[in-house]
Amino acid sequence: MKEYEVVIIGGGPAGLTAGLYASRYGLSTMLIERGLFGGQIVNAVEIQNYPGFPGGVSGIDLGQMMYDQAIKFGLRAETAEVSGIKTSGTGFDLTVDDETISAKTVIIASGSNYRKMGIDGEERLNGRGISYCATCDGFLFKNLDVAVVGGGDTAVTDALELSQHCKTVYVIHRRDQLRASEIVQRAAFSVDRIKFIWNSVVAKLEGQEKLEKVIIQDVKTGGTSGLNVSGVFVAIGLIPNSALFKGFLELDEAGNIVSNEMMHTSVPGIFTAGDIRKNSPRQVATAVGDGATAAKSAFSYLKER
Repeated sequence: MKEYEVVIIGGGPAGLTAGLYASRYGLSTMLIERGLFGGQIVNAVEIQNYPGFPGGVSGIDLGQMMYDQAIKFGLRAETAEVSGIKTSGTGFDLTVDDETISAKTVIIASGSNYRKMGIDGEERLNGRGISYCATCDGFLFKNLDVAVVGGGDTAVTDALELSQHCKTVYVIHRRDQLRASEIVQRAAFSVDRIKFIWNSVVAKLEGQEKLEKVIIQDVKTGGTSGLNVSGVFVAIGLIPNSALFKGFLELDEAGNIVSNEMMHTSVPGIFTAGDIRKNSPRQVATAVGDGATAAKSAFSYLKER
């Protein structure tokens, strides 16, 4: 059985940073990622709000640089899937594909997936007009018309942020009133650039090399109409990758892992970082901070024992 002082689940910015720091602390560290190293950021055409890159950086390049740096300092990483976790006499046993890996501490940085609309054209135009992060991509649509899909706090906050860059921001919502908090609603209703399309959903996305038009369907009449926009920002929720930990760790109602400011979870020896933790701002910069904090906490935990 392979044994490590730290096993990290998830290879996005939080997990890779945790791996970098844990390895530099001299801890034997294994990172397990089921998809692409770099996580969600590999889908970003350009990231303009990560410190140190005034000209912007592609998500795939940033993810690769994070990976290379962590490996340089001794992180071991493999592409596999963790399907089970339980406590053991020395810490925790993780089922990874067809083998068991022993860990004295575990850092969970498995992130979350953006809830998608599941409509024609969404996957094909992802990164070419379709975005799930207004903070990441909003500046790319300066002086252009865009749409936001959703009616909660995230959607309306995204619309407010986009209104600082974009010509017109259409908020498409399936109900006749927003679900966002009152103060956020008042702010949005006061901005002339933000227009609301009520009782509607996006039925289809059109465009060849990039998004050109959205087809909107009225949920009451069934009628459709076209809206010419350069971008659509989808803000209909996130799905935490936490099913594995249900009943093992404390989760909030949405499935996010509950932790304190030092990334300690409800189980001693298990830490969390990044999008999967409760109240995460879900930004690359904050995920990196979480990863560094989680590694420091794991190091302190091991040192005390």
